[in-house]
Amino acid sequence: MTAPSIPNLSSLLRGRGRGRGRGRGRGSSSGPPGFRDDDPIARDRIVQHTDQDAAGSRLSAVNLQYLDDPYAQFFYKDAAPPRRFPIINRGTYVRTAALDQLIARFLASDPSTLHQIISLGAGTDTRPFRLLTQTPRPNLIYHELDFATNTTCKISTIKETPSLLRALTTHMDADALVFGSNGASIESPMYNVHPIDLRTITPTTLPNLPNLDPSAPTLVLSECCLCYLSPTDGSAILTAFTSHLLASAPVGLILYEPVHPNDAFGRTMVSNLASRGIHMQTLQQYEDISAQTARLRAAGLGEVVGGADIEFAWERWVDNAEKDRVGRCEMLDEIEEWVLLARHYCVVWGGRGDVFKSAWGSVEAQQGFEV
Repeated sequence: MTAPSIPNLSSLLRGRGRGRGRGRGRGSSSGPPGFRDDDPIARDRIVQHTDQDAAGSRLSAVNLQYLDDPYAQFFYKDAAPPRRFPIINRGTYVRTAALDQLIARFLASDPSTLHQIISLGAGTDTRPFRLLTQTPRPNLIYHELDFATNTTCKISTIKETPSLLRALTTHMDADALVFGSNGASIESPMYNVHPIDLRTITPTTLPNLPNLDPSAPTLVLSECCLCYLSPTDGSAILTAFTSHLLASAPVGLILYEPVHPNDAFGRTMVSNLASRGIHMQTLQQYEDISAQTARLRAAGLGEVVGGADIEFAWERWVDNAEKDRVGRCEMLDEIEEWVLLARHYCVVWGGRGDVFKSAWGSVEAQQGFEV
């Protein structure tokens, strides 16, 4: 399952009749041509394929200098370099910057202690390459979980790209990076890729995750991943990690998901996603930030908890100098559209343990959670 498929925001502009940009056809209300809603394999393929949308949006933001990410170029497979709408580029930037800030705070808390990140539905995310090449290197072990189809593609790209191999072995012996014989997994002391259908994870069917440290402070990361699952499956996954695999560890969770599906813009958002065969199964149940934070509390991650929509993160988490820099990347004249879009995506965080109270206790959360 690809995590960042919807955070690229491009699907929200499909079919709105703007008449510019690449690949923005209107589609149909029942999904793409040949799509059958009762075909689970077809649904999975659509979700898996959205990872290339995310890779394209990431590369678009990098090419326009919103983001500094030398690894983004290797994971976008189409020949033509992508160019997204300005509001899409800004959305990609703010999502990345917001998550980077929360993750940096986690890694900076007691830096002498081993930290662990588990990324659900990681897809082609480049974050581990950026983190593992930082100076000084964070004391970190990184795990990615995704469909075998996606992990196989990612690992093939890693094997074929010297820059990616160097990034993973900057701070460890190259022999410590072990590729699975099936081409779908990686095991090492710092970076691990696990080919797993997340829907198979339950409190009674725990996955085997080589090199998982059951006692290390652990951050679970879901960038528009759990929202593809049923609420029952999503809750089972969280319980499997928080109450079983990591029962004795400090645990935190960061969610990035769409919200407000029932106002006019939200209904258009849901309709446009459906035209691509994409259904966010938890969107109605966790329809706003209040419901999302309640979800984290119910999972036992309420010692420190908060949330913010993307507009709030842009206005309050990004300083003026950085806003000026981002503003110079390209002209953004769709301010009202940007605000509307940014208010329909949120970052929510929650955790248990002193590590997370120290890391996130001073993060400015949005009060009232209004649209």
